[in-house]
Amino acid sequence: MTLSPPALDTSAWIRRFHPAPDATARLVCFPHAGGSASYFFPVSRTLSPRFEVLGVQYPGRQDRRHEPCVGDLVELAELIVPQLEPWLDRPVAFFGHSLGASLAFEVARRLPDADLTHLFVSGRSAPTCPRDEGMHLVDDHRLVADLARMSGTDAAVLGDEEILRTVLPALRSDYRAAETYRYRPGPPLNCPITALIGDQDDQVSEAEAQPWAERTTGAFTLKVFPGGHFYLNDHSAAVLALIRQQLIR
Repeated sequence: MTLSPPALDTSAWIRRFHPAPDATARLVCFPHAGGSASYFFPVSRTLSPRFEVLGVQYPGRQDRRHEPCVGDLVELAELIVPQLEPWLDRPVAFFGHSLGASLAFEVARRLPDADLTHLFVSGRSAPTCPRDEGMHLVDDHRLVADLARMSGTDAAVLGDEEILRTVLPALRSDYRAAETYRYRPGPPLNCPITALIGDQDDQVSEAEAQPWAERTTGAFTLKVFPGGHFYLNDHSAAVLALIRQQLIR
């Protein structure tokens, strides 16, 4: 591609925490349900300047909290694609956790001409193994309880009613996007896929993660870490080492 990156370091959709104009590749990170681009600030700090990290910021949270949330994963993917296209002037890899894994996959499918070197899908079952537990339909109390159970949010946030009122709409919308997503058949990707899961994650089993292998003609690796849905919070060094190793290739 001959596209040039945007003149601005940041945009509503794409966050560039540590600009690295001489980076050999970019890593685009897609947050989990209720998450934001800032979750990947430490990833950017660690991998820069050799690799430039971009975080995707979905509508309805943080500085985009006044924008309507998007509760359809395919629609969200289609909105992200044109925002990413200017950043595809060099090799790029995608990393997505939970909801973000499915979203990264759907965005990748819509960018067949990108030099996509790797897709990392974390904490998410393969697209052909959908799960709909109806959590986006439960009351706020149960939604917060489910979030606390997975240990993906600071306890101080969960105990602050004012903060909860601001984050719950985005969280519920993201749950809806994740639970109602259904894979539509199409050509497989060509890049390698690495699936990462926690061995105590009740959201995805090894059997549900293994079929990610069918979504590419490239190599597939399944990596299992100790821990639950947010295993990566406790094993960030190992996860980043794995990512760095693949980006160097």
